[in-house]
Amino acid sequence: MIRAIAVIGTGLIGTSVALAARRRGVTVFLSDRDPVAARTAAALGAGRTRPPAVPVDLAVLAVPPSTVGAVLAEQQTRGLAHCYTDVASVKSLPERVALRLAPDPASYVGGHPLAGRERSGPLAARADLFEGRPWALTPSPLTSDTALRRARELAVLCGAVPVVTQSASHDEAVALTSHVPHLVASLMAARLSGGPAGATRFAGQGLRDVTRIAAGDPGLWGDILQSNAAAVAGVVRELHEDLSRLVTALDGLTGGDGGARAHGRRALVDLLDRGLSGLTEIRGGRGGTPQGGARVLVAVTDRPGELPRLLAAAGGAGADAEGATVEDAGGSGLTVRFPVAPHVLDRLVAHLVAEGWNARGVDAAYTDQYEKGMIRPTVRT
Repeated sequence: MIRAIAVIGTGLIGTSVALAARRRGVTVFLSDRDPVAARTAAALGAGRTRPPAVPVDLAVLAVPPSTVGAVLAEQQTRGLAHCYTDVASVKSLPERVALRLAPDPASYVGGHPLAGRERSGPLAARADLFEGRPWALTPSPLTSDTALRRARELAVLCGAVPVVTQSASHDEAVALTSHVPHLVASLMAARLSGGPAGATRFAGQGLRDVTRIAAGDPGLWGDILQSNAAAVAGVVRELHEDLSRLVTALDGLTGGDGGARAHGRRALVDLLDRGLSGLTEIRGGRGGTPQGGARVLVAVTDRPGELPRLLAAAGGAGADAEGATVEDAGGSGLTVRFPVAPHVLDRLVAHLVAEGWNARGVDAAYTDQYEKGMIRPTVRT
């Protein structure tokens, strides 16, 4: 059982880990190369800034990917902890350096909580940042069972879902799901500086959604992209091919003959269709529910006022009311589906039932049956 941890690096992720651990009663020791950042985290209640008198159970290295190996070697030499993990968003490079430089590579396991915000620094930290989020763990061939167990315990303690994988597989995945999306957001945001005068007066929510993550720390993101350059380059090349086809299609639509316009239209629609297909990989089939996720099904009548009341109740309890979908339940009834993370399923159902709603939970094991219409709640009249 983890009783004490040390967090090195009190930015967004490190301070959030510390706050989550403190919430569970763990003693936390904080340090950062910027003393003000460490003091700020401590002032937020994330822990204490003095060093531990004895080795802690686990040290969390919340530093950029390129420095994980050196910091690990330094802290192992000092004897800071019995086990070590990190939270960097690239895993292959730290693992290679750890195997080469660390005095005790068996006590180290790579880690990456897949959560974050567009803001940085300790003031952006939140104790609930990792709730329901995947937390990748990438043990090397030398990682001990004890180190993996303690890193897994930390992830659970923070409310996350541990996922054990290999460092190379992790880096290929996050190049597609995190690193290139950040680059695309930055490229789109950069276009605004050279756009027509006054164009941003017409900026809608779509542009804000696309560019939001471009607000990340450029220094940290430069380190991340450099540390995962090969995998990122592979995704960018594929994106470049898609963009080239898009430009050809648009040119055909604007200046080609009838055949070129028809071809351009087909290519454009194909690209948009592929985009919709890709969304199902993160949102699931119907209704925008994450694949493998849970659902709360609520039966209501279609009397005016009932549906808004339900949406308000569910949203107030933490459900994704905007992601809700409605289906015909027969007669005067409707079935409302709310996508939820598995760890909040029972809590949300209990809350809605307590308020008088006819609600039930459907976990991933029953998803297929529901999609085939085999599970339907009964409308309470």
